[in-house]
Amino acid sequence: MAKTRLACLVIIAALVLAILLPGCLQQTDEDRIGVAVTIMPQKEMVEAIGGDRIKVTVMVPPNASPHTYSPIPSQMAAVAEARLYFKVGSGVEFEIGHMDEITAQNKALEVVDCSQGIALIEGDEHEEGGKDPHIWLSPANAKQMVRNMCEGLVNVDQANKDYYEGRRDAYLARLDQLDLELKELFKGKEGSSFLVYHPAWAYFAKDYGINELAIEEAGKRPGPAGVVAVVNQARENGIRVVFVSPQFDSSSAKTIAEEIGGTVVSVDPLAENYIDNLRTVAGKLAQGLAQ
Repeated sequence: MAKTRLACLVIIAALVLAILLPGCLQQTDEDRIGVAVTIMPQKEMVEAIGGDRIKVTVMVPPNASPHTYSPIPSQMAAVAEARLYFKVGSGVEFEIGHMDEITAQNKALEVVDCSQGIALIEGDEHEEGGKDPHIWLSPANAKQMVRNMCEGLVNVDQANKDYYEGRRDAYLARLDQLDLELKELFKGKEGSSFLVYHPAWAYFAKDYGINELAIEEAGKRPGPAGVVAVVNQARENGIRVVFVSPQFDSSSAKTIAEEIGGTVVSVDPLAENYIDNLRTVAGKLAQGLAQ
């Protein structure tokens, strides 16, 4: 009887531990490593690697443009407490204008350049250094960004290296799967063109052998002559869809769409749900390619 009672107590104790232990092991806000990122797509990437061991501050919030946004006091306060800042590093205007201010807030802040190992391509003349900063919109580039993020986390938290690298590899596998899907989607469409208001998709286009045509002229709304030129180019290429981003005024895009007898379709280069969003955007772009 005593043995039976003891066995029951052991089982009850084990059940209690099974219920309570996960909560005890869960990271509190104080335990988590504070990290900051510039744009929303980076949030999914770094959370995929860091899991519950990190807490993330995004400097450019949803529907804001990294070309024009300035940080608010609550964001600067979060950066002052952060351990790591993962900058895009490719010439994003927010970083050009505010990184000195951000690092001055926190002298111990370690800045990781997510563009390390990525070949930048030529951009509009208004871009810093003439390079296109939108590197994250290529799954291949995203993989390198993820590797750089993982290395940064491991450098400050060596004890959890296996945790970060295991999660990194799982996310890289998801990016590989996305890349395979998109290669299949654009197979046979190589050389086709699509028309966008803001030229954010050149890295994506390069990956899949298609061409991006842009309405913006040096980062500005086109004048009358520019509109006529774009309309003629669209007609010559058989384009009937104009793609716009929610962060930019789309009035010129609507005018051009009317001129070519087409439609305006929204695609977001800065959505948080990076993989799902890129899959959705790819479907829209494939449908909007010149026939």
